[in-house]
Amino acid sequence: MTVPTRADATRARLLEAAVTAFSEKGFHGTTTRDIAGAAGMSPAAVYVHHKSKEELLFLISEAGHREALDVLRQARAGATDPVAQLADAARAFAEFHAHHHTVARILNYELAALSDEHRAEIDVLRRGIDNELRELVREGVAAGVFDTPDPALAATALASMGVDIARWYRDDGEWTPDQIGAYYSDLALRLVGVSARSGSSSC
Repeated sequence: MTVPTRADATRARLLEAAVTAFSEKGFHGTTTRDIAGAAGMSPAAVYVHHKSKEELLFLISEAGHREALDVLRQARAGATDPVAQLADAARAFAEFHAHHHTVARILNYELAALSDEHRAEIDVLRRGIDNELRELVREGVAAGVFDTPDPALAATALASMGVDIARWYRDDGEWTPDQIGAYYSDLALRLVGVSARSGSSSC
């Protein structure tokens, strides 16, 4: 097991500070001085550990998108039939966006600030998320357990539902991540034509 170095800890502090600053002021409204101040460091410290403010945004975006993709893949791997897979995937995806709503807002609203090279890397991960959902819906249709006229559009709707949680969710809001996850799990099944009664017992 690799032991984190002091430099690793400093980079992590700067990333956390960048998340705070970007969420409060937006990427373009944030300065490196803002990030350094939130981390309790001098502005020069940012450039010692990161090439630019944009690199910080990319690292945040890359980590967040990879985690979202892993969430879907793990949910699919944890069940054997499409109904249970979709129920679990929708629940996990919704809970991810509730638990990580601050980061998720940055992932989806600051994409245009990435360099062309970094945006291309993020787009690969975003397509991976989309492909996981499309494959899952297509498999359910092929198995005769989903009833939707446009599997690709249904998958896009499923992704949009989960992503939008980050826009409105607040830690002191009306619903907990668990409540949201359970509701979105049932909603996902209904969206592809599976009734609550015929759905997975995991709902």
